[in-house]
Amino acid sequence: MEEGFWRSLTVDELSAGWRVDYYLSRRFPRYSRTQIAAYIRSAHIVSERRNLKSSSRLQVGERLKLFVPGLAPSGPPPVPPPIVFENDKLLVVNKPSGMLVHPAGAAFVWALIGLIRDLYPNDHVDLVHRLDRETSGAVIISKCKATNAQMKVALQHRQIHKVYRAIIRGVPSWDEMDLHAPIDYDTRSELRIRRCVKQGGQDSHTTFRVLSRFDELSLVECVLHTGRTHQIRVHLEHLGFPILGDKLYGQPDSVFIEYMEKGYSAELMQKLRFPRQALHAHSIDFPQPDGQRQLVHVPLWSDMMTVIEAGHVPNALMEVPKC
Repeated sequence: MEEGFWRSLTVDELSAGWRVDYYLSRRFPRYSRTQIAAYIRSAHIVSERRNLKSSSRLQVGERLKLFVPGLAPSGPPPVPPPIVFENDKLLVVNKPSGMLVHPAGAAFVWALIGLIRDLYPNDHVDLVHRLDRETSGAVIISKCKATNAQMKVALQHRQIHKVYRAIIRGVPSWDEMDLHAPIDYDTRSELRIRRCVKQGGQDSHTTFRVLSRFDELSLVECVLHTGRTHQIRVHLEHLGFPILGDKLYGQPDSVFIEYMEKGYSAELMQKLRFPRQALHAHSIDFPQPDGQRQLVHVPLWSDMMTVIEAGHVPNALMEVPKC
């Protein structure tokens, strides 16, 4: 069935030798081995190397193509994000807001890692770290296993330094704020994912610097000294200056619940004033495999630049997003 859009899977060393029906039913638990076998017979699942049977044993590097509705995309891939730095070991991309770094959920979605793997089919491409779906900016991607392992050790030892830029609601009186404030789950909230500043939580340290002030908004630089979940967002809310467009922090729980249940609406956009959290990983400083440090600056995307240049949120940005 060599037509339409497909999803590709490349067999790694750990999966080599498995029966293809067993492998795919484990990879996608909502499909039984019987269903997988039927898709193989109907050529909705094929191999680029050979004629495939449900009993075929997978080979290292073998590429499977899946035309199965729900597992395969329904349309063409988006344009891959800009590559802002590259050498033979790794690259840094400027992830747009709205793009997952890795697929999540049962249905197919286009994600950063898959798009980059398609660009580098002969390399062992993998993520070094992640960004939230709505956060844009710098993501390091390795091209081989050894580099990935080395970079993740550097990450664990806090040798990779990221600096963010955020547009916040309000105008601080301070130029710089060095905040030490522990973070833990917010047990007062209906939302289990929500964090807050709480005594006895994990030690958390962020430095904020005001770069520009507008009538009701400000642009701040955010330097992470620790890496807690939602740290910048939690600390800015604690200071009274939540991030513009944030659905989880600086808003009542009902705003996030409304978004999850109904998606965007004109009424929700009036509350949010911006279609995503205005947070961007603006620079990243990391040790390369040869030991030399590399600093990469990653440009802001046009949505945040429009707000900064105007000094307010233009009406066009407060319209209900199309997707």
